[in-house]
Amino acid sequence: MTSHPKLGALAVVPRDGRVLLVARAKSPNRGLWGFPGGHVELGETGLEAAARELAEETGVVAAPLRYLGNIDLIVREGGEVAHHYLLAAVLCEWRSGEPVAADDALDARWVAPDEMAALPLTPNVDRVLGWLDG
Repeated sequence: MTSHPKLGALAVVPRDGRVLLVARAKSPNRGLWGFPGGHVELGETGLEAAARELAEETGVVAAPLRYLGNIDLIVREGGEVAHHYLLAAVLCEWRSGEPVAADDALDARWVAPDEMAALPLTPNVDRVLGWLDG
C-alpha cells in the first residue's frame, strides 16, 4: 500500500499517424499497453521527466513540447489505496531512435489507431489521445 500520491509523467509521441506505446512491466498496469513514462525525480520538471523516461524505456529521443493534461490514477485493493499517481501527459516531438523495450517496458512499438483495438490498453490511452485532437 502507498502512503502518499506520486507524481509521474507520460511521453505522448505521435509520428507518421502512429503513436509510441509500451507494454508495462510493473504494477499497477503490468502487461497493459500505454504511454512510456514514470516517476518525476526531485528537481525535475514533468517535461524533463517525460523525455528521460521515454529514452530509458524505449531508446527513443524526443523533445517535450507541452503538457496535454493530467490524470488521477487511484487503484484500490481491499478498500485501501494501493497506488495513487498524478500523471502529467506530455506531448513530445520525435527526434531519433526506434523503440526497443528496456527498463520498465515488456515491449515497445509504434501503433496506429486501428491497431489499438487488438491491444489490452491502460484505462486512459483513449482519453489522452483525445487531447491530441483538441
